[in-house]
Amino acid sequence: MTTSLLQPNKSARSSGSRPRRRERMGALATLPVFYKLHGRKVLIAGGSDAAAWKAELLAASGAQVHVFAAELDPVFAELMAAPSVSGTFTWHQRPWAADSFEHMQIAICDAQSNGEAQAFYCAARAAGVAVNVIDKPAYCEFQFGSIVNRSPAVISISTDGAAPILGQAIRRRIETLVAPSVAGWTALAHSIRGQVTDHLSPGPQRRAFWEAFVDRAFGAAPTERTAQELIRESQKIALSAGSSAGRVTLVGAGPGDAELLTLKAVRALQAADVILFDDLVSNDVLELARREAKRMLVGKRGGRESCRQDDINNTMVTLAKSGKHVVRLKGGDPMIFGRAGEEIVRLQLEGISVSVVPGITSALAMASQLGVSLTHRDFAQSVRFVTGHSRHGDLPADMDWTGLTDPKTTNIFFMGGRMAGRIAGQLLDHGMPGSTPVTIAKSVSSADFVPWHGVLSDLEDGMMEIGYDQPVLIGIGAAFAACAVKSEREPALVHA
Repeated sequence: MTTSLLQPNKSARSSGSRPRRRERMGALATLPVFYKLHGRKVLIAGGSDAAAWKAELLAASGAQVHVFAAELDPVFAELMAAPSVSGTFTWHQRPWAADSFEHMQIAICDAQSNGEAQAFYCAARAAGVAVNVIDKPAYCEFQFGSIVNRSPAVISISTDGAAPILGQAIRRRIETLVAPSVAGWTALAHSIRGQVTDHLSPGPQRRAFWEAFVDRAFGAAPTERTAQELIRESQKIALSAGSSAGRVTLVGAGPGDAELLTLKAVRALQAADVILFDDLVSNDVLELARREAKRMLVGKRGGRESCRQDDINNTMVTLAKSGKHVVRLKGGDPMIFGRAGEEIVRLQLEGISVSVVPGITSALAMASQLGVSLTHRDFAQSVRFVTGHSRHGDLPADMDWTGLTDPKTTNIFFMGGRMAGRIAGQLLDHGMPGSTPVTIAKSVSSADFVPWHGVLSDLEDGMMEIGYDQPVLIGIGAAFAACAVKSEREPALVHA
C-alpha cells in the first residue's frame, strides 16, 4: 500500500490530495509461462508449412519433436533433413492416432477440418496432454506468442488470438529497445551467477551487484574480460559489507504521461527500494516501479498543506543511511522548480551518493500538445521558465519584470494559477501590452487537459474560467498568437 509521510506535518492525504495505492494485478487472458522442453517429447500432427514453423520452434527449445503425417510439405521436409540447432525430429509416416499421445508433453495439430480439430482436441485432453490446434482458438489450451529471441533472454507477446498483427507490431517495437547484445549479457549472468552468489549475502549486496550489472547490460556487448571484471566487483562489494551505504536517485516523472518517461527513469524505478513521490506523479508512472518497492507520498501542491521540505530531506537521509536505494520521484524535471538543488546539497553534506535522471518538463509537454514552438523565429529569440510564487506563497520579491516584458521572449509561468491576476498586473505596469497573447494550460499531457486562449488583460478572468482545481501553466508571448485561431479550427495535438 502507498504510505503518506511524516507525522510532524499534516499528511498529504489529510490536506485534500487524492488517496493513492498500489494497483492490484489486473485480469489476465492467459498465464505467461516459460516451459522447459529440453529432452521432452512433443507431438506435431500434420506436414504443412504452419506445422513446420511450430516444429522448428519446439526443436529450437530442445524438444524431441515427433511428427505424424502421411506426407510432408517441401518446406517441412527440408527442415527435417537439416540438423536442428537443439532438439531432434522424428517422422512417423502416418496420421496421428490415440496412441500417439503417449509420453507427450504437448500436442499441436494443423487440422484440415473442424471435425479433425475437435477429435484431436478431445484425444489430447483424454491423454492429459496440453493441446493447440493451429488457427482454431476454440481448440487451444495454450497459444504461441510473437517472440523476441535474445536467448537465454526470451520475450513473448500474446494478444490471446485477438490481434496477431498487433502482437507482431509490439514485438518489432521491443526489438528496437532490446539490442541483440542482451543475449550475451544474459548468458554471462548465467555463467557467473554461482560465483556471485558465493561472494555476496542475500539482500542489499546482491541487489547492488545486479543493479550495476543491468546498467552495463544495456550498453556495449560484453568482452572476454567482462566476466572477471564482474567477479572482482562482487568481491569488492563483499569486502564493504559493513558499510551498508544506500543512495538516492532524483528522477523526473515528466508531465504525467507514462510514455514520456525516459528508459533510464524506468530502470531507476525498477531498481528502487523506496519511492518518495509527489502528488502530481500519475498512477501510470508509479505502476512502472518495482512491485516490492515501498511507496511514500510526499504530496506537494500549491495552495494545500503538504510535507515540509526539511522532513523530506531527513527521510531521504535516514533511508539512504539504512542501505536503501531511494528514488525521489518528481513531476516534470527535477531541476526545473523541483527543489532538487536543496536536496542535492543536503545529501552531499551527509556523504550520500546522489544522481539525477532528467525528465520532460511540463512546459515542453504543453508546447508539444498545443503545437506551439516556444522559440518560433518569427516571434521569439528566447524562452524563460518563471516561478509563479516564492517559498512564502507570494510573488518573488526580486522578479525581473522589465526583462519579462521583452516582446521577443516567450514566458512560461509555473505554479502561477493563484497569482495570475497579480502576474498580469505587474507585466502591464512594466509596459507589456494588454493585447499580448496568453495561453493557460490545465492538466498538461493528461486526459483532463484543458487550454484557455486570450490576451494578457484578460488573464485573471481566464484563470477563473479554467479553475484552480488542477495544476496550470501560463504561457505569455507572441508565440501563442496562433493558438486561439487554431483552437477554433482543430483540437490540440495529442501525443503519438
